[in-house]
Formats: sequence, C-alpha cells, structure tokens
Amino acid sequence: MANIFHPAPERGHVDFGWLDSHHSFSFGNWHNKEKVHFGALRVLNDDTVKGGNGFDAPSQENMEIISIPLKGTLAHKNSTGIEGLLSTGDVQVISAGSGILRSEYNASHFDPVNFLQIWIFPKQLNIKPRYDQKSFDPAGRIEQWQIIVSPRPADDALWINQEARLALTRLKAGNELSYSPAFPGNGVYIFVLEGAITVDDSKLAARDGLGITGTDSFSVHALTDADILAIEVPMFA
Repeated sequence: MANIFHPAPERGHVDFGWLDSHHSFSFGNWHNKEKVHFGALRVLNDDTVKGGNGFDAPSQENMEIISIPLKGTLAHKNSTGIEGLLSTGDVQVISAGSGILRSEYNASHFDPVNFLQIWIFPKQLNIKPRYDQKSFDPAGRIEQWQIIVSPRPADDALWINQEARLALTRLKAGNELSYSPAFPGNGVYIFVLEGAITVDDSKLAARDGLGITGTDSFSVHALTDADILAIEVPMFA
C-alpha cells in the first residue's frame, strides 16, 4: 500500500472577500506540480461563500462536478433548465459532458455557506449534460459507509459517469471501519471533515487528505469523533 499525505495547512488558499477557498489540488491561480490530481480526482475545493454572494461558472465540459454542502444552503441553476436549493445533507452531481453553464449562490443574505466542490474526470466524453440531486439521512453514515455517488445501481446513490465512488462515515472516538475499493485498481482519497483519525501509520486531522493506492482494503481508526469522506477513483499518471 502506498500513501500520499496532504496536510490541511499546505492546501492552496485564496480569499476574495466574498469567497474563501482552500484547494487540495491545483486550481485557478494556485499551482503545485506535486498536487495536480489524484488519479481521476482533479479538484477538491473547500469553499466558504459569504451571504448574498456566489458565482456564475464559465462553460464547462467533460467533467463530473459534485457539490456537497457542509453548512448552509446553496441556490443553484444550470443550462439544463434545473434550478433549486442544495442544503446540508444534500449532494449534487452534474455531468458537464458536451458543455454546461451553471451558477451557485449562497441562499442566505446573512450566513455563510460552506461546501465541497469536487471534479472527477469522466469515463465517457461528450455525453449529454445531466444533473441529479439527492438527500441523504446523516443517520445512515453512523459507524458505516454511506455511499452517496456511484455508477452501480445496487449502491442506491447518485449516478456518475465514471467508475468512481464517494462515501461518508461518522465514527465515534475509538471505533474503526474498513474500506474496500469497489473497482479493482482504484485508489481512495480520504478527506477528514472533522476530528482526527489514523490510517495505518498516518495520522490525519481536520481537512487533511490521504491518497491510498495498491491495496484491496484498509482501515480507518477514529482518535476522536470524526466525519470522513472517501473518494474512490481510477488511477492514471
């Protein structure tokens, strides 16, 4: 098993006033040649947007775009004709495919919204753009992996145009949970949302990331109460 450790303080950081964003991988004006992608995982941004603010993204193509609100509510719309609200507990997947326009704004004029924006390279290029959204009960991730994104129907998750899988768990201090990749050869990027954990000899705190490859299974041990995101993706150079 091989591990790549990304400490939270070493993430890229930009603060535009209305947007405070931390980048686990190269994005925008921040570039680190050692942190361009982890296999098919291209972007993992930890965004906080002030009340009443947001962004209109330029046309995007051939990327699977996942939004996960951690605190607050996003108002969103895109060129497929969909618009609505995305709140804590919801997950959104957009297949940009042949091209899509989208916007995401803080639905509150007063309180900040914090969300993860994740980009994954697609399996098939130039598909018809598509959008999906689903609410997930937080009780479904206590001491177990709650699959939120997967191409496998049996996972009862949001579909993605890639052999990738995203899962959340909430562990009590002292508890342990194993993870086995769903697709042979995939790597797994562990991202700690809250708390502290260990994976083998690696200790991770809040917002630390760990890329894991070359194993059929590994275990996550909670040093404190912890919320954890696992991003499983195909690996390539």
